[in-house]
Amino acid sequence: MKRILLLGGVTEALAIARTLGPQHIYSLAGVGRVPTDLTCQVRVGGYGGAEGLAQFIRDERISLILDATHPYAAQISQNAAQAARLSDVPCWALRRPAWQPQPGDDWREVADWAELVEALKPFKRPLFTLGREPLQHLDEIPAEQFWTLRALDVYPGNERCEVIGARGPFLIEDERALFEERRIDVLISKNSGSTATEPKLEVAREQGVPVLVLKRPVLAAMDREFTAVPALLEAITLF
Repeated sequence: MKRILLLGGVTEALAIARTLGPQHIYSLAGVGRVPTDLTCQVRVGGYGGAEGLAQFIRDERISLILDATHPYAAQISQNAAQAARLSDVPCWALRRPAWQPQPGDDWREVADWAELVEALKPFKRPLFTLGREPLQHLDEIPAEQFWTLRALDVYPGNERCEVIGARGPFLIEDERALFEERRIDVLISKNSGSTATEPKLEVAREQGVPVLVLKRPVLAAMDREFTAVPALLEAITLF
């Protein structure tokens, strides 16, 4: 019996999981909501690095690893690729195409947090859409700035930062309202390539708001890589 281990992390992973039968495993890191309506098994939590993942693959007799993690989850993808080699099973990946700047965009790529902080200096009202990472820097907010931070869940902010808990997809009308109500003068975003969160980029373009884009990490090479779910699902049926 062939068994698939699906490593989730993007919206498309759930669509793949919904096609899997009870012998397969959908693996989540534990951030966000855990689906309860799937036919396949659901596993939540880490593995202890590449060697731990390889041992799990051997113990569970996994035939194929599917890496559908977030484009910025470089370490998880690296662990998956290494575990595949250690356990001698193939590893395929779903790789979302990156967003591309359009006419009227003012995108400024930054490599890391230090570059981001430097690029933020001219601005007063940034909107962060990087997930939870900025929460580690709330005590570093300059006195002249007020941060709006959007994450999957609500977390405590402080007198110069409000955290909004919200999950996509986001409507462009709501994004316009957010930018206007918060007087956003710069957007900070990962280049996730997700259609669910793309409206914020459209609003930034409309309003002439610069976008500081965190550079995508280089991901591990896989045995096969797909950019769309239908092609991946077709390949699974032939595996």
